[in-house]
Amino acid sequence: MRILLKILGLAIIVMAVMMVMKNQRTPAGLGVQDGRLAEVPETPNGVSTQTTVTEKKVEPLLFAGSIEESKTKILEAVHSYGGAEIIIEEVDYLYIVFTTGTMKFKDDAEFYFDANTKEIHFRSASRVGKSDMGLNRERYDAIRQLYME
Repeated sequence: MRILLKILGLAIIVMAVMMVMKNQRTPAGLGVQDGRLAEVPETPNGVSTQTTVTEKKVEPLLFAGSIEESKTKILEAVHSYGGAEIIIEEVDYLYIVFTTGTMKFKDDAEFYFDANTKEIHFRSASRVGKSDMGLNRERYDAIRQLYME
């Protein structure tokens, strides 16, 4: 029984270390390729305006004036939402890492400002775990509401 408990304890420690390491690693494939953001993971912990998976689909936002004005409004919404670190800011792209309050899990969020369609595409996915308990969709809804104000 003692050996079994030691093995179980060791397994829990190894899993925790692996989660911490994954939480610190930026996922590969982020950014815009041919006008598209990366597909969200198969796990249910992400949303995107460009996915074909109904459960993960959110609607793009429309420009509020020029691309610069729209990006300013998005940045204001992101700052109001909180917990954000802007990693990349380009003319038509934002990459932001949100960190949750209690567990310090990191979610990667991207905004692509499509000048042709005058739409802002969004992708957000958790780095760790399977479920995000709806947080990425809630974040999108909150940022969308702040952007629309």
